[in-house]
Amino acid sequence: ERNIILVNATGIELSCKLDRDSLLKNPQVTWKRGNVTLSHIRKTENTWTIQMNITDSSKMGSYCCILKGEKEEMSAVFHLQVVKIEGKAKPIISYKGDTVVMSCKSVDYTPMSWTWYMINGSEQIAINDSLKADKYVISRLSPNVTHLRIHKVTKEDDGLYWCEAAFELGTSRGRQELRVLSYLVPLKPFLAIVAEVVIVVTLVFFYEIHSKKKS
Repeated sequence: ERNIILVNATGIELSCKLDRDSLLKNPQVTWKRGNVTLSHIRKTENTWTIQMNITDSSKMGSYCCILKGEKEEMSAVFHLQVVKIEGKAKPIISYKGDTVVMSCKSVDYTPMSWTWYMINGSEQIAINDSLKADKYVISRLSPNVTHLRIHKVTKEDDGLYWCEAAFELGTSRGRQELRVLSYLVPLKPFLAIVAEVVIVVTLVFFYEIHSKKKS
């Protein structure tokens, strides 16, 4: 399998080549995209090629070359896709009231535009001027990088975010996850220890008082 990155309209050739010492002799060759058989195959010595003009996203996807002999069958798959967007694998941890900055990057290829989305249950909400302008600020410091700044985060901001880059031949997305914690969360283990100490000290105190009364 082979991944081929395309972002702008272009002409492309895909070729299947059979090694000279292959046991597959005089194969029947078929090119397919999904269940659709493609024609206009050009053949040279042990090589079968298709030529295409990729003008929009409808022509992106997976193309398969199938070489079928009497007893054997071989295939090769080419995936035409837009560039992958770099998000963050690990969640961003923040606390209530903080300011959070998320970023996405497109390496080597410049998108025509960027869009940020937030996920609210099963609903996807575009972050734009219709939302709180003083809370969500989108900046594009360079053509290949976008930032989303969220001011004074609350528990309601907790969840998934997507940045979407638009190219001539399709869109690509990067995933971000935000976890908003209360300032009490890091203190919980400490408070639990303090509570245990207080209980122990109280028990010791009452034990000493009880012992003195007996004596």
